Amino acid sequence: MLEETPTEPFAAPLPESGGGGASARRMKHRRRVVAEWIIIVIAAVLVSFLMRTYVVQTFYIPSASMEPTLQIGDRIIVSKLSVDFGTIHQGDILVFKAPPAEHCGEVVTDLVKRVIGLPGDHLTSKGNTIYDNGLAVKETWTHSEPLGTSIGNVIVPPNAYFMMGDNHADSCDSRMWGSVPKADVIGKVFLRIWPVSRIGFL
Repeated sequence: MLEETPTEPFAAPLPESGGGGASARRMKHRRRVVAEWIIIVIAAVLVSFLMRTYVVQTFYIPSASMEPTLQIGDRIIVSKLSVDFGTIHQGDILVFKAPPAEHCGEVVTDLVKRVIGLPGDHLTSKGNTIYDNGLAVKETWTHSEPLGTSIGNVIVPPNAYFMMGDNHADSCDSRMWGSVPKADVIGKVFLRIWPVSRIGFL
């Protein structure tokens, strides 16, 4: 009688040395990195949106009405907080929504001009001199003469500003379309960032 040869006991295959675990860890790491980048991008977009809406915004100068202070092609940064939480003074440069009844043939959304009159001020002009409440305005900022269109007898309404371009004779401003309501002011210009050769605070 033939005896059956005893069989070897069944041996389960040995797991590969950490291969599957390492692959799972790599996949988990990739997913974590992707999730982190998605969060970073969303946060960056949100911060950019909030900054642009409530803090600062950049603008491009398309015309010569503010020469020599601001020239065509200049890029400026506007502070919105300085309007909401600060004080607007005579001589400040503001960006504001263009008046709906613009009389100069320009189709623009926003304008940039300098504050000449504050709420309640009485403005007039004689020759190239502007008078504010009977006193000659000392235009210590750069500007171009002659004055051009004169200022009649204007009393600036409450919560509004009388705006003029520094290039007086070549500026369509409050002399043509009246004072600008504070609600239409976008922000105060505080920095020119382009061109590089003219970077500086304003």
